[in-house]
Amino acid sequence: MPNRRFGGHRSLVSYSPKLSYGFAKMNVSKSGYRVFSANSTTACTELAKKITERLGVELGKSVVYQEPNRETRVDVKESVRGQDIFIIQTIPRDVNTAIMELLVMAYALKTSCAKNIIGVIPYFPYSKQCKMRKRGSIVCKLLASMLAKAGLTHIITMDLHQKEIQGFFSFPVDNLRASPFLIQYIQEEIPDYRNAIIVAKSPSAAKRAQSYAERLRLGLAVMHGEAHHSELDMVDGRNSPPFSPPPSRTTQGHTGLELPLMMAKEKPPITVVGDVGGRIAIIVDDIIDDVEDFVAAAEILKERGAYKIYIMATHGLLSADAPRIIEESAIDEVVVTNTVPHEVQKLQCPKIKTVDVSMILAEAIRRTHNGESMAYLFRHIAVDD
Repeated sequence: MPNRRFGGHRSLVSYSPKLSYGFAKMNVSKSGYRVFSANSTTACTELAKKITERLGVELGKSVVYQEPNRETRVDVKESVRGQDIFIIQTIPRDVNTAIMELLVMAYALKTSCAKNIIGVIPYFPYSKQCKMRKRGSIVCKLLASMLAKAGLTHIITMDLHQKEIQGFFSFPVDNLRASPFLIQYIQEEIPDYRNAIIVAKSPSAAKRAQSYAERLRLGLAVMHGEAHHSELDMVDGRNSPPFSPPPSRTTQGHTGLELPLMMAKEKPPITVVGDVGGRIAIIVDDIIDDVEDFVAAAEILKERGAYKIYIMATHGLLSADAPRIIEESAIDEVVVTNTVPHEVQKLQCPKIKTVDVSMILAEAIRRTHNGESMAYLFRHIAVDD
């Protein structure tokens, strides 16, 4: 028998959320739009339920499940004709299944004559594959084309890995920011945060760290030099061997093109630009997945005199043995948002803390449906966040 999970939920108690960050209480009409969850796992529907509770609407009635042969099937259990439809899709570890669920549900709603289909995808998958690497492909561009073909007309996401990814889409993209929530966590939950210093674990992350430091009125430190290869050092195909003509082809009178000798790139030993001695070090980034580089950075900061190490990131993928590695490391706390479900990882590592961003996602849905400006959600947001 197929494993069926129903997407319809009814709130049993009145919910009056505590609103902060300057957002006003939302008065949402219960007609004209529907909110669906495109995920078949219970853990991934938690964010959808929080968003619908804040909006004061019920989660759309749908069934998303996997056939015995692993094919994805979606059944929409109510009429969506002429309505704005919001599909909330969080990305669990099985990324490809989540993508197929989103594509199949979007296409089902399109053939059911929905007016607009807006994807609410807090963490956009394959966002790291947005540049050409060797003889590979830009998979993020492929996914953008697939979503448009399936029927999506708009996307609401959060902290894209590269802001230029928005140019891959043929429809509007609202790239929300989690920095106000993470900054408020620093101010309210980190004792003596005035004695902290914001750290960029690589020069490429310096702009984000500088934005945090300026708004918190804190100092800035940048780590330079790594013992491993970073994403920017991956082979991109520009070091192919020189062309050698076939033996049968004559090359008389042609000596070949002589290029200037290029010196091999060699990274210096890891150093910290900035004084972290006797300070709380707060490393900020957008994604924390493979934690080896974060652990190495924490060890260097400890050696330089930092007495507490915090990691602040929007998307906590925390794949493989990340929870165990964090628990055994010098890192004191890892703070991520609930854009990606990570309840299992929290059970394995008490150092992982969660910040709820359902409020800004719900407000973005309301404003999109009502045709209101999104500028209010970007107040005091720096371009480099």
